Amino acid sequence: MPIKSIYARQIFDSRGNPTVEVDLVTDLGLFRAAVPSGASTGVHEALELRDGDKANYHGKSVLTAISNVNKDIAPELIKQNFEVTQQKEIDDFMIKLDGTENKSKFGANAILGVSLAVCKAGAAKRGVPLYRHIADLAGNKNIILPVPAFNVINGGSHAGNKLAMQEFMILPTGAASFSEAMKMGSEVYHHLKNVIKAKFGLDATAVGDEGGFAPNILNNKDALVLIQDAIGKAGYTGRIDIGMDVAASEFFKDGKYDLDFKNPKSDKSKWLAPAKLQELYLDFVKEFPIVSIEDPFDQDDWNAWQSITAATSIQIVGDDLTVTNPKRIQTAVDQSACNCLLLKVNQIGSVTEAIDAHLLAKSSGWGTMVSHRSGETEDTFIADLVVGLSTGQIKTGAPCRSERLAKYNQILRIEEELGPNAKYAGKAFRKPQ
Repeated sequence: MPIKSIYARQIFDSRGNPTVEVDLVTDLGLFRAAVPSGASTGVHEALELRDGDKANYHGKSVLTAISNVNKDIAPELIKQNFEVTQQKEIDDFMIKLDGTENKSKFGANAILGVSLAVCKAGAAKRGVPLYRHIADLAGNKNIILPVPAFNVINGGSHAGNKLAMQEFMILPTGAASFSEAMKMGSEVYHHLKNVIKAKFGLDATAVGDEGGFAPNILNNKDALVLIQDAIGKAGYTGRIDIGMDVAASEFFKDGKYDLDFKNPKSDKSKWLAPAKLQELYLDFVKEFPIVSIEDPFDQDDWNAWQSITAATSIQIVGDDLTVTNPKRIQTAVDQSACNCLLLKVNQIGSVTEAIDAHLLAKSSGWGTMVSHRSGETEDTFIADLVVGLSTGQIKTGAPCRSERLAKYNQILRIEEELGPNAKYAGKAFRKPQ
C-alpha cells in the first residue's frame, strides 16, 4: 500500500495554543506536518475547526479536527490506494469528502495537515528535495530564492502596544544573496533593539508574536522613523526597503478607520475616512523607502483598495481581501484592487489550492508573497514552498524566535544546496527573473 498509515495528534503552536500535527507513514518512513494558526483572520478564510469547549484550552482545542483525520479522512484516503506523488488527486479527494465551501465539515486544519504530509512524502518518493517537488507540481523551471520581509516592529493584534498598524518590515532588496540578506536583517534588528532601548528603556525591547519589537508608541510614523534610524546605523541606507502590513480590517468601524482602536475611549472625531488614510500612506511612501503595503483597507472596502492601487506604483498586497481564495483573487484582479497575493496555505487548506492561487495571481500579472501565521510551529514547509514557487518574497517574522528562524534557516540550507545555481530575487522581488 502506498500510504501505510495517517495519524493526527494535538500539539502546541508558538502562542501556546493547540494545533494539528499529522504523521504519514510510507515504505520510505515517517513524514510529519504541523498546521499554523492566525490571530487576525479574514472572515473569508477556510474554517479552522476548534472545539469551542471553554473548559478546555479556552475553547481552542482541536480534538474534533484530529478525530476527523483519524476516523474519517485516513481510512477513506488509504482505501483509495493513491500514490503520495498524486498531490492534486489526494487534495481533490479530501475536498470532495468534506463537501463544504469552506472545509467546515472536517476543518481546513485537518485537511491541510494531511495535504502537507503527503507533499513531503511525495518529494521523498521521487527522491528530490521538497522545494523541487513543489516546483514540479507548479510547473516552475526557474528556481529563485526570496527576499525575506522581516517583521521588526509589531503592532495591531500581534502586540500589546498602542500601535494600530500590525507589522513594519525590512526587506534587504540590495543584498546579493539570501545569506547576505539574513546578515543585513539580523544586524538591523539588533541596531533597532539598541535604538528602542535608548529611547524607551529596556522593557520596550520585549518582542511580539512574530519576534518584532513592540515599543509603546501610538504614532505609526514613529515606527518608520525608528526603522530608518536602525537601517542607517547598520550602514545599509539605500539597500534595505520597508514594507508594512496594516491589517486595516482590525480597526475599520462605521466606514472609517480608528488608529487608536486599542483605546476604549478612542475619540470618534479623529477616525479617518478612506481617502484620508490613503493620503497618510502616500505621505509615508514619499518620506520612507516603502515598497509594499499589505491590507491598507478593510477586507470589503473595495473602492478604497482600487483607489490606492491606482494611486501608487508600489506593491499593494491582498491578505484579508483575497484570503488565498481563487474566487476572491479573481474578483480583486477584475477590479484592479491590488497587485500582489499574500499566500497562506492554511487560509485555503490544501497544497494544491495554494499552488493554484499563486498561479492565478502570477498569470494576472501580480506578485506573490508567501507568509507564515502569527501562531506558528517548527514546521518549515513554507520555506520550501517559497523556493519551489519562486515567488521572490517571504514574510515569516523577525530574525528572532525559533519558529520564525526555522523557515529562514531552511532557505539558507537550500541556498547552500543550490551552490553556484542559487539566484536571489533582490530588487526584482515582485516579479523575479
